Amino acid sequence: MRWHVHGSRPAYRSPWVEVWLDDVELPDGHHVEHHVLKFPRPSVGAVVLDRNRALLIWRHRHITDAWGWEIPAGWADPGEDLTAAVAREILEETGYRAATIQPMVTYNALSGISTMRYSVFAATGTTHVGDAVDTAENARVEWVPLADVPRMAPRGEIVDGPSLTALSYYLGIHTRAATP
Repeated sequence: MRWHVHGSRPAYRSPWVEVWLDDVELPDGHHVEHHVLKFPRPSVGAVVLDRNRALLIWRHRHITDAWGWEIPAGWADPGEDLTAAVAREILEETGYRAATIQPMVTYNALSGISTMRYSVFAATGTTHVGDAVDTAENARVEWVPLADVPRMAPRGEIVDGPSLTALSYYLGIHTRAATP
């Protein structure tokens, strides 16, 4: 049941995203032109923790015209270690430095249409070192009780997919795996 790619050509390229058209043969022999979104850099995000709270960013996303809480996140620069990238993103977007950053999970964010790989970390031991450097990334930064997250998501307060995935993973799989 494997799809076979017979060719690929770029439809659009920028430093942010590329759109490719693949000539794909489906298992039944039919050919389709399939769009593929390629991202030139890996994506990273962190669930930043302190005493049963998560450090979240309240921000607006113009594409969906939606406000919501998000984890600190961004792209790794070319050649940058993913742990260093997420530490940089935490600092730039929140003004906090994390002493410990541990990988939690890496996943394909949009498997059916995109090459995006998203790596999520848990960060602890934070120190506030100043205001957020990247003020275009947030309207405010707050410590939110982890116990509130299961109620916030259904109310539409956490609508960003990577943030919802990271918080859900932390509260469910990661926390349970760490408990003997």
